[in-house]
Amino acid sequence: MKKILITLFIFISVAAFPQKIDNFFKTMPNFILPGLSEDNKTMFLVDTGTTVIPYPLGEIEKLAYSPSFLKIKTSETGTTQIKLLPLINNTHIICVIKTVCAKACDSNIRFYSTDWKELDANTLLSNISAESFFDSSKKDSNNYKFALSLPDIYPVSAEFENGSNALTLKLDLEGYLSDEQLAEVKPFIKSETITLNWNNISFR
Repeated sequence: MKKILITLFIFISVAAFPQKIDNFFKTMPNFILPGLSEDNKTMFLVDTGTTVIPYPLGEIEKLAYSPSFLKIKTSETGTTQIKLLPLINNTHIICVIKTVCAKACDSNIRFYSTDWKELDANTLLSNISAESFFDSSKKDSNNYKFALSLPDIYPVSAEFENGSNALTLKLDLEGYLSDEQLAEVKPFIKSETITLNWNNISFR
């Protein structure tokens, strides 16, 4: 009976105090944000009035924060988003999005367990290619394949809208292609954005 009561107490305690992004930001390995010390992390989370923290590689700025989401400006051209995503078994995984903006913005999306072991992204996020943004009803057009093959890469940025579980992907071509290339591509683009929703299993 005593063991049952202890187990029940632990379960109630976990349910009463849901996991927060803070816990995992503190244990985040160095390769996610190189050079960020334990003191930097603590200052970043504890001092709500401070949004910019100096560290060995420059400054980082807190752009958005909620119990399940943190967005950080890491440089003049880079941001990192850290999002806690719930699973159907009342556990969580962590999604980290690193975005670099030069001529265009391009994101790298990775998933981790709560002890920061990398997970297979293919099981959590459908493969998004340039063609995902194109109008498939026009694929028999003479210029469809030509337009699709114009850029050597298609930069796609990813953003958790207002820190929610909705992931918006944006095809960012304006600053990347020439005016002539844009004129060839744009007639075949169905939408420059795709929004995927997290269903506690994967993004769909």
